[in-house]
Amino acid sequence: MVANTTEGPAVAPRRKMSILFSLTLILLLIALWVVLGFSTDVFWTQLNITNLARQGSMTAILALGQTFVIITGGIDLSVGAIVGFCTVVVAWLLQAGVPIWAAILITLLFGVLIGAFHGFGIVRMGLPPFIITLATLTSLRGIGLLITNGSSINIVNDAFTNFSVADFLGIPSLFWMVIVVAIPAVVFLHLSRWGRYLFAVGSNREAARLSGVNVNGMIYFAYILSGTCAALVGVLLASRIAIGNATQGDGWELQAIASSVIGGTSLFGAVGSVYGPLIGAFILATINNGANLLNLNSFWQRIITGVLIIVIVYFDQLRRRRL
Repeated sequence: MVANTTEGPAVAPRRKMSILFSLTLILLLIALWVVLGFSTDVFWTQLNITNLARQGSMTAILALGQTFVIITGGIDLSVGAIVGFCTVVVAWLLQAGVPIWAAILITLLFGVLIGAFHGFGIVRMGLPPFIITLATLTSLRGIGLLITNGSSINIVNDAFTNFSVADFLGIPSLFWMVIVVAIPAVVFLHLSRWGRYLFAVGSNREAARLSGVNVNGMIYFAYILSGTCAALVGVLLASRIAIGNATQGDGWELQAIASSVIGGTSLFGAVGSVYGPLIGAFILATINNGANLLNLNSFWQRIITGVLIIVIVYFDQLRRRRL
């Protein structure tokens, strides 16, 4: 019998702080929208809002996968490289005449295998998550460039590329993909015992193991989820830009980590949610979108993001001290 590893006197305060933090994020996002709405005439246009939704959707899915890993106390630096590599894989498969559904499934399988490899490196080889995922980042870039000889693979399948620009009920299809990923993620992380095990691993691995949690299995699972989310984003990006290119997704791992941290996921592990990183991703997307609309230097986008991360992590440390 597995002991409950999530109960304790600090649970109620943590939940209250989590709710308060989420409300703060929502208010921050609304404030950004209001300010940009008054600052520029085009922010609230349908074209810009649709573009914002599409921009934020891929980062949101990537951040969600990253969150599972960070909750365990790990990190996945390879997700941006997985995105670029998977654009190459799906483009190559489509060019070879593989049916769309099969090309997508095979590409997602690559994400699963890469995630499993990370789990193996951490659990069996004893490598730090930073090292194994950094090695994958550099290797996948090289493999992708070798496959394409440093060029791009064009995607001429209209049925595949039309998905990224399609709408359903007035909502961009890419945003619907966020919903499709988020619903089972909520069930897994917040409503199932497996989610509780994931938090337990991030809180104290030895205590979780002694309580009967399959710690190694949960680590494998977290990295597989991260790899699969990154592969899915690779498919969606290939659909949007209609090419496969190994250099795509460069720096997206930092965007994913930043979105997750801004959303309240603790880099110390054991603290996180599904909705926080999603809000964080759209906060970053709004900042980038607003900076472009206001013709601000792109360097300011990075400065604002960096300052925001420092503030969030600082308050996260204060919260941990109080609890």
